[in-house]
Amino acid sequence: MKKTTLLLLTATLIAGSTLRAAETIPLTTSIPAEKIEGTPIEVKVPNLKPAAAKVSELQVPEGTVLLSKGKPVTSSDEFPIIGELSYVTDGEKDAGEGYFLELSNGLQWVQIDLEQQADIQAIWLWHFHSQRRAYHDVIVQISDDPKFSSGVTTVFNNDFDDSAKLGKGSDAPYIESQYGLLIPVKALKGRYVRLYSQGNTSNDMNHFIEVEVFGTPAK
Repeated sequence: MKKTTLLLLTATLIAGSTLRAAETIPLTTSIPAEKIEGTPIEVKVPNLKPAAAKVSELQVPEGTVLLSKGKPVTSSDEFPIIGELSYVTDGEKDAGEGYFLELSNGLQWVQIDLEQQADIQAIWLWHFHSQRRAYHDVIVQISDDPKFSSGVTTVFNNDFDDSAKLGKGSDAPYIESQYGLLIPVKALKGRYVRLYSQGNTSNDMNHFIEVEVFGTPAK
């Protein structure tokens, strides 16, 4: 290969690499202050991941925005024990009373309607972070069907024994923290996001503070 051709090829590769790098941006969000309350309880769950010690990092395409702020929320529990369904998408992530939704025991879910199909890039989830605990059977799914009876894609599942009857998952259980759980999705099309849980290591209830869905409206 001639030297000139080699130089041109190298320049082209560098330019292409620079272009690809410029097409992505780091995903950012506001992180609530740490506020641990109550007596610590030992968390005993197989293959448990420790609480996150820093903000998770993820590159997403330019133009990715928060799609879920203020969007409608429904739930399997028609009468929440504490809080309102609107808490899930109100943008408030603080710990303590007045910020979390509590659903009854057993397998429960909340569902966000983005009100239009979108290319979803990431989901950021906060269950409860004023106590170190892990939630059971955390399953996150995306679909264009509001009933989730068809066209369902699971993007996170830590139900290792299929106790939720939605299939065994390979994701690790994790301890809640103020940094939440960041789930990469990579441009999966869908309008509805459904998030399951089945109690936690402190009690049998199900909690949600905030769910953020990032992406772009589908073309």
